[in-house]
Amino acid sequence: MDKKKGLLLVYTGDGKGKTTAALGLALRATGRGKKVLIIQFIKSPDRTYGEKIMFDKMGVEIHQTGVGFTWTKTPEEHREALRKAWLFTKEKITSGHYDVVILDELNNALAIDKFPIDDVLPMEEVIDVIQNRPSAMHIVVTGRAAKPEMKACADLVTEMNPVKHYYNEGIPAVKGIEF
Repeated sequence: MDKKKGLLLVYTGDGKGKTTAALGLALRATGRGKKVLIIQFIKSPDRTYGEKIMFDKMGVEIHQTGVGFTWTKTPEEHREALRKAWLFTKEKITSGHYDVVILDELNNALAIDKFPIDDVLPMEEVIDVIQNRPSAMHIVVTGRAAKPEMKACADLVTEMNPVKHYYNEGIPAVKGIEF
């Protein structure tokens, strides 16, 4: 196997830790001198996230391209955000300027079924761009409900499964843990 071959890693499932695992990988890659790009498909630039604060301090490029959860905005707002995010992502991946690209919550975006997204975030095109990326580039895709097509072309699929979660005890998202 070519030691310079980029890998596709998919972190999926209903358990906590998908983004956390990807961000840990970003930290490790940065420590090894790799150029890392993080694109968050659902998170909005209108909110503050701990990872954004820290990666900005470290000089790691991170972008929130979404408008929040699907129930927080209109389908048109989500569709436009996804359209722009995908155009931006294609440009960044094909530029060849990065060693590691993290597509956080892309699986969530691809799984939206409350309104049509195939014309703004076409699954076939997503897979094509990932498969035809620069050969040494590693890509990490996170989010629940990874599509079979994404899993099939991955080199690694890790499924996070919930066993116990404090949300079930009524404890809300914790600053510094979830955001």
